[in-house]
Amino acid sequence: MRAWKGLVAEGIPEAGMAYFTPATRPEEMVALAWLLEDGMRKFYESLAQIMQDQEAKGTFENLKRSEENHKTTLWKLFEEISGRTPTHEFPNKVIPAEPRGDVMEGGMLVSEALEWSRGKALKDILELCISLETNSYDLYLKMEQKVETNKAKQVFKTLSEEEKNHLDRLTSMFGKNI
Repeated sequence: MRAWKGLVAEGIPEAGMAYFTPATRPEEMVALAWLLEDGMRKFYESLAQIMQDQEAKGTFENLKRSEENHKTTLWKLFEEISGRTPTHEFPNKVIPAEPRGDVMEGGMLVSEALEWSRGKALKDILELCISLETNSYDLYLKMEQKVETNKAKQVFKTLSEEEKNHLDRLTSMFGKNI
């Protein structure tokens, strides 16, 4: 909820309005994707911990594991395309500027998304998650087009397909909760 001159906007926070520095090199795109996946993992993990609904809890735990798998895939891709093993400073030393730390898919800060989610109905949280996953799906489609190696193209294609699967699961659950 945002207030301006006494007016209050209701609904989910805007996702996808991030200021992403143009990641132009493949290593930068992989590092950015890793950072966003890590943020989303943290978000889903936190949602799973606060959910009373067992189906939602299980879905968010499953999505958290999926985001962990995405990070592993991206880590390996970084090693392959850069020829080096990421250090403890990964991905921050690879991305030329913002975003840092607390950011997740959709360009939102994990902390802001969690704060917004407190006390919200499951359908509202699902709507936010759908928005975030849609943004990620679109981002990976764009990254697939930008990278030049077949391996990198295949990784981003696979990630976009998996984000589409996340969307399918979330929209199915959303349909049950409206």
